[in-house]
Amino acid sequence: MSLASTLRTGELDRLPSRRDEDWRWTDLRGLIRVAPPPSPAVPAVAANPVLAALLEPVAIYANGRLIEGSEAAGSPDMRLRRFVSSTDGTGHGLEAPTEVPAGGRLLLIDSFEGHASGYIADARFPVRLGEGAKLERVVLLGDAADAVSVALTEVELAPGAIFHQTVLASGAKRQRFETRVRHHGGGAEARLDGVYVLSGQRHSDQTTQIEHLQPGGATVQLTKGMVQDQARAVFQGRIVVAEGADGTDARMGHHALVLSDRAEVDAKPELEIWADDVACAHGNTVGALDEEAMFYARSRGIPEAEARAMLIGAFLAEVADRIEHIQARELAHQWLATQLGGPS
Repeated sequence: MSLASTLRTGELDRLPSRRDEDWRWTDLRGLIRVAPPPSPAVPAVAANPVLAALLEPVAIYANGRLIEGSEAAGSPDMRLRRFVSSTDGTGHGLEAPTEVPAGGRLLLIDSFEGHASGYIADARFPVRLGEGAKLERVVLLGDAADAVSVALTEVELAPGAIFHQTVLASGAKRQRFETRVRHHGGGAEARLDGVYVLSGQRHSDQTTQIEHLQPGGATVQLTKGMVQDQARAVFQGRIVVAEGADGTDARMGHHALVLSDRAEVDAKPELEIWADDVACAHGNTVGALDEEAMFYARSRGIPEAEARAMLIGAFLAEVADRIEHIQARELAHQWLATQLGGPS
């Protein structure tokens, strides 16, 4: 049951619905009434000047098809992939694997770009990290406001490997970015971070599942977000520590600002522990902007809109600051500034 199977077959009963526990806040069956026609091939897409300043694109996908570059080309330690939806009212899917060999290092920037309206997109990302490998991934979710976009990343993490991921989401009609990690311990480390900045009627769902299968693994997770107007955010984080995965250290935090009465945040952090000698914790907070901080900023002559953006930016910046690569971290801060300073 998935969006991918519906795009292949046109059968709407394959869509996940609110009856599926992991999809109860991101119902697709109740939303999609007609299967979209397949997205056509397109020969080229417009350049992205923000990303071009960082590095030359290695791979460009348009409507689910690779039209420029290749997964294997480019720098062995720094790659950019653009996933562009460019035809109104159509549907497409893609699969783009990533493998980092034992001892390898890679920075991967994935940019989702909505250049059309009303499209439906599905993406699958198998990721394999060899022993002692390291992957830092930054994901920019720039879908159109009336689009449906679903992505699933499945990570196989070998002993001693490091996987760091930061997802930056601005939402869509329905947007879901799911990450599943199979964690084989032995000093391996996973960091799964996320930010969402949602306004209008945009919806964004960040769902994660991390399975600690062997002893001696570490996971740290921090997601922060802001919702206003009639926007809706979903955070679901599940950490499972299997029997025998002793010595696991896993910590999860989700913190959100709700800036209007009609905005909504649904959060479900979970720990499922079947081993002894572990250090696991999770925290979740949802609240409003600090009125005292707003008053202090206004008393210093800062206009209300600027003060709000400044305080929200400071709250969200903690996630961007955790990105290790300098250029990628600057890109994340630039994204935040654009979201907070641009139109809703």
